[in-house]
Amino acid sequence: MSKSLTRSTTAGVLYDAPGPKALARYRVFGVLSLLGIAGLFWYAFTALNDNGQFDPQLWDAFQYTTVQRRIVDGLLATLKAFGLAAVFSLALGALLAAGQLSDHRPVRWACVSFVQFFRAMPLLILIVALYYGLLAKQPMWALVLGLTLYNGSVQAEIIRSGVNAVPRGQGEAAYALGMRKTQVMTSILVPQAVRSMLPSMIGQLVVTLKDTSLGLIITYHELLFVGRAIASQPINAAGFPYIPVVLVIGPIYIAMCLLLTGLARWIEARGRGGANRRTSSAA
Repeated sequence: MSKSLTRSTTAGVLYDAPGPKALARYRVFGVLSLLGIAGLFWYAFTALNDNGQFDPQLWDAFQYTTVQRRIVDGLLATLKAFGLAAVFSLALGALLAAGQLSDHRPVRWACVSFVQFFRAMPLLILIVALYYGLLAKQPMWALVLGLTLYNGSVQAEIIRSGVNAVPRGQGEAAYALGMRKTQVMTSILVPQAVRSMLPSMIGQLVVTLKDTSLGLIITYHELLFVGRAIASQPINAAGFPYIPVVLVIGPIYIAMCLLLTGLARWIEARGRGGANRRTSSAA
């Protein structure tokens, strides 16, 4: 056995373990990268500080009840659009996935064409087209419909891939018992596929939540629209509160995404625990 193969086996990788010189180069590159990133942060900080963006007076706007109420209203509008888009996109995704797995060729082709078209369509263009073409007086529904069509198509691919990833023997055994395709899908394939596709589905819901910020383009009063409106109002002689708005609105988006991700992990853990208990009882 060669020395390189021995080193690879010892390191637990499929390539030669780096030697002392390579490790030294990696450390130098790492230090230089950190210094470069720190330099960029320092440049951004000094530029913003020179423009007065860290002036304490810029935070005065958030002391007013009206501004606080506008932020809460924007948050509720964001959650409303997300809730509707999440439910509709999951329902549409399940329907399109079933169509793509259909034995009827026209149905399958129609669903595949629908999914491919709306997956390829830029979401911003879709929302703007729906707003100005169909729903000019209803920006919320233009946003929800755009999110539903795009994310529903993505969810359809996730569901279809998850169902196809289930071992073929599972479905063949069910058909051998005389079960119909609908029974096989709902009782055998989909329940097994859910555990594998749940993280991807929740990840796409996180994308849906963040994409609600595109409502800004069509004047839907969601959280980002409210933040921009606040930032566009000068605070006395201190200027426009761009940085304070970013430091308030940004963490709200991050918190919502983290909560949704945490919920997904909790659901996944419960599903895994339930499956383990069923396996133990069956044994």
